[in-house]
Amino acid sequence: MARRIKIDQIDEEEQLLVRLAWACEVEGLTQAEAAERFGITRLRVNKGLAEARQRGILRVSVDSIYAAAADLEWQLERQYGLSHSVVVPTPENPASVTPLVSAGLGSYLGKVLSDPNLRTFGMSWGNTLNLATRFMQPINRPDLEIVSIMGGVMRGSDVNGYEITTRLADLCNAEHSFFTAPLFAGSAESQAVFMKQDIIKNMLDKIRSCGAVALATGDLSSSLLVRDALPRDIDSRELIAKGGVGDIIGHVLDASGGLLDHVVNQRVIGVSLEDLHNIPNVILAAGGLHKVPVIRAALRRCFVNSLVTDEQTARALLQGEDAPAPAGA
Repeated sequence: MARRIKIDQIDEEEQLLVRLAWACEVEGLTQAEAAERFGITRLRVNKGLAEARQRGILRVSVDSIYAAAADLEWQLERQYGLSHSVVVPTPENPASVTPLVSAGLGSYLGKVLSDPNLRTFGMSWGNTLNLATRFMQPINRPDLEIVSIMGGVMRGSDVNGYEITTRLADLCNAEHSFFTAPLFAGSAESQAVFMKQDIIKNMLDKIRSCGAVALATGDLSSSLLVRDALPRDIDSRELIAKGGVGDIIGHVLDASGGLLDHVVNQRVIGVSLEDLHNIPNVILAAGGLHKVPVIRAALRRCFVNSLVTDEQTARALLQGEDAPAPAGA
């Protein structure tokens, strides 16, 4: 509805703001061109547009299915202290969440891996990361090394870290290396023996030197960890009963982001969650409401720099959540 003006009273200042807004936002004039048209300085144009926005004269409406996602990205970054976030639309079919999140991750990884300053990149494993490589365009980075950052699974899986690392390296024309150890040792004592071996220590040092790593996560009901990697003497129901919500690189977290008080966390062969704090860009890709507790736990621990998720999951993560404080080990 058009605004009614008072008789014999013309607000020349508001008229100018409207004309500036129309010229720059509708006609597409630059601020310099608008300054010339209206006989004012570029500084006056800049301040005029800012005032038009402040007074509600100029409003921006983004009509796209991605508009809500852009707003959620900004909220996630502000609320959780993230450097970057990617939010994809949530599909009607829940089974399509992982492929869409994977597509978002694939697009983001293309930008990350194209950075010439990045020399070592760490890759975890899981369905999301596996599919992400299928959404990436080939790049030429012979100076880059792709490193698997988790040990192998005990039972057969088509989404293990070795295959994903090899596929990503091929896409980037890059070098690659494997973390050749099981994810879990048979006991806390044997884990200590593994961690003292030179080949393991050298590989862990290489992982710690990564400029960026990509992680996935899952809950403790039907994740890849539960299906293919958890030691046979560990029951996932026991972990859930003790308060476990999911895992990050094999480490089982509680809802606060702390390590679950369970012997399984003493058997992980790999880098610690504390090591992740020293990696410049830790990318976590996960979607689906069933993963909200473990994603939130990871965000609360404050080692995640970039998050890739879907709209519905993002909204759930933002509900009733204050700024996170680092969780204890």
